[in-house]
Amino acid sequence: MPARGRRHCGMRITFLGGAGTVTGSKFLVETAGRRVLVDCGLFQGLKELRLRNRAPLAVAPGAIDAVVLTHAHLDHSGHLPLLVRDGFRGAIHSTAATADLCAILLPDSGFLQEKEAEYANRHGFSKHRPALPLYTEAEARACLDAFEPHPFGVPFAPAPGFAARFLRAGHILGAAMVELTVAGKTLLFTGDLGRPGSATMHDPARVAAADWLVVESTYGDRTHPADDPEDALAAVVTRTAARGGSVLIPAFAVGRVQALLHHVARLKQAGRIPDLPVFLDSPMAVEASRVFAAHPRDHRLKPDECAAMEGAARYVADVAESKRIAAMRVPRIILSASGMATGGRVLHHLKLMAPDARNTILFAGFQAAGTRGAAMLAGAKSVKIHGAQVPVAAETRNLDMLSAHADAREILGWLDGFSTPPRDVFVVHGEGEAAAALRAAIAARPGWSARVPALGETVELGA
Repeated sequence: MPARGRRHCGMRITFLGGAGTVTGSKFLVETAGRRVLVDCGLFQGLKELRLRNRAPLAVAPGAIDAVVLTHAHLDHSGHLPLLVRDGFRGAIHSTAATADLCAILLPDSGFLQEKEAEYANRHGFSKHRPALPLYTEAEARACLDAFEPHPFGVPFAPAPGFAARFLRAGHILGAAMVELTVAGKTLLFTGDLGRPGSATMHDPARVAAADWLVVESTYGDRTHPADDPEDALAAVVTRTAARGGSVLIPAFAVGRVQALLHHVARLKQAGRIPDLPVFLDSPMAVEASRVFAAHPRDHRLKPDECAAMEGAARYVADVAESKRIAAMRVPRIILSASGMATGGRVLHHLKLMAPDARNTILFAGFQAAGTRGAAMLAGAKSVKIHGAQVPVAAETRNLDMLSAHADAREILGWLDGFSTPPRDVFVVHGEGEAAAALRAAIAARPGWSARVPALGETVELGA
């Protein structure tokens, strides 16, 4: 761990997460004894990754001066309750929409972890006695007082010696690139880079120059299908309803749910899908949809489109109602978090719907290694839910074109906006093959260099 007080005239960056994996983003930037942490996310997916969430950070939380957050998704923000609980006392800087979304996502994360620990203890399927949540809802709420929101494009000082500003990343509501400036030199973090031409989000801001660049690589080795998402969604819904089945969509509560509801509303209005009942069974997604409508300048939708999106589904209020819609025997569409089927109410729907061949389990974006979503799309005949193997007979599909991440071609297109190459590019937030492929593609550009840092690696950025 770099010692506080060791002074140097340049910057150094340590990759505490998001290196060699697509989750757990945490990047520690230091100069002159001051420390700023860019993102503070949870590791998700494989058990060996999730276990890292319970390991102490390589730097004491109390030694960090500030956190600067790119966006609200838990793989970028979900470790914040632990950071504050364990001694961090600085400010958490974000955009206004990110702060509003974190006020929903983080307490919900704590609540779900408490409920899952309680369920595991009640049914005795955990190896731990007792099973304990990573953090509680109360601990998550306690970190919210540290948030300080900032507008896009307006500089602020997260710590002495640092200047920062947020630039639109286009990924989800409030998502930002983070530009840090120290002694006239800039270090730019893309966070999760969105896609040009999104139906709901603004395009990522174009950047002309940075001395160093930290770029995501979730889809660094592939391109998204060019299919129209509404055509693909209509085909799945129509096909499933024709055989008397229902469509279950495990969807990320922030960003993906809102895009899906927008498309469902348009398809219903045009008469392109059967008029099935649509349920949004995720309290967090319900609140996130309302935050979406409260930040009209941060997305593309017009007021009437926002209203149609919000009205496209019946919002499920409580667990009792969730059980009622799960027990229905008529074709229906259910959207429920989480997007990779790692937790939440969607697991109860999966237990009932996955064994029925009439149904479709429809994913809508990246599925990290080790998640149920990845297993089901790979053809798994069963998945483990709440300690028991559940057969998978339902049709499984993925609407890859709905991903909110730029693909390899789109990332390289965004890099075309640079007038001069950065001194170095660090390729992060991607699994091994994706990161390696993007690194090679960047390094092949004249004048560019790129590397894939290792977890825990520290790089001196110079004077």
